[in-house]
Amino acid sequence: MQPSVKIFSGTNSTYLAEKIAHSFGQDLGDITIQKFSDGEFQPVFQESIRGDYVFLVQSTFAPSDNLLELLMMIDGAKRASAGYITAVIPYFGFARQDRKDKPRVSIASKLVANLLTTAGADRVMTMDLHAPQIQGFFDIPVDHLDSSAIFIPYIEKLNLENLTFASPDVGSTNRVREVASYFNAEMVICDKHRKRANEIASMTVIGDVAGRNVVLIDDICDTAGTLSKSAAILKERGALSVRAFCTHPVLSGKAYENIDNSVLESLVVCDTIPLKQESKKIEVLSTAELFAIAIRNTFENKSINSLFIHSQRKNK
Repeated sequence: MQPSVKIFSGTNSTYLAEKIAHSFGQDLGDITIQKFSDGEFQPVFQESIRGDYVFLVQSTFAPSDNLLELLMMIDGAKRASAGYITAVIPYFGFARQDRKDKPRVSIASKLVANLLTTAGADRVMTMDLHAPQIQGFFDIPVDHLDSSAIFIPYIEKLNLENLTFASPDVGSTNRVREVASYFNAEMVICDKHRKRANEIASMTVIGDVAGRNVVLIDDICDTAGTLSKSAAILKERGALSVRAFCTHPVLSGKAYENIDNSVLESLVVCDTIPLKQESKKIEVLSTAELFAIAIRNTFENKSINSLFIHSQRKNK
């Protein structure tokens, strides 16, 4: 019997997994997460997965139960004799802890990579890691999808003149340069200095934005403090308009208030994390089709090169 594709979802990513399965052309696999009175839980596959290609969809945003649930699903699939197990992690949590930036701290993203491999994952599929070099923390294949494949068509439809792309910090420079290069547009950098996590002490703009329509691009929007302050400074420097595109809408603390009160025209995000509330300025684009194509190509042993920005540039 030929192996088949089975797509399953963790508790808090069902909203996205259902769309991925629909784009792939089938229903989600049958799994239940049994809950015990003390808060303990147990994933149970309700159908045979012996020899199958199993794709487990779960973003590992807070709380950490999402990560533990994914690890247990992987372990359960391995013990059920799945043929090939892929952890589909649209948002890879703990990715901001990718190095020792101070003494006596954990490199949590490396720890998570070890946990996923030890649990039994054969492959990881994710999108826009905060630090692309995290792929090197794994000793198994990592498919690192790029949200630019979703954002670029949207930006093209805006038909903005005098377009300039902006990086809200130095860390996002390479990501923004790739998109700016695609549009043959200029880019600027908002250089920030932090006192502590989630608190900006100062920010300066490197480059000219006077008379330009500016598009900010980043991978994570957490408190939206950086985006809001970047947008305000860009407008002060003469920008005609400022929009932001961020892959992962973490949106914690006063994020929604910051966005609604900012000078941003809009914030466009992906559905890798569910929104906690609605905002008139936030628009959500789906990653489902992109992940469905990547899943199909993985199963059929085809390249996923066509899903990346450099391939789009060649075909432009």
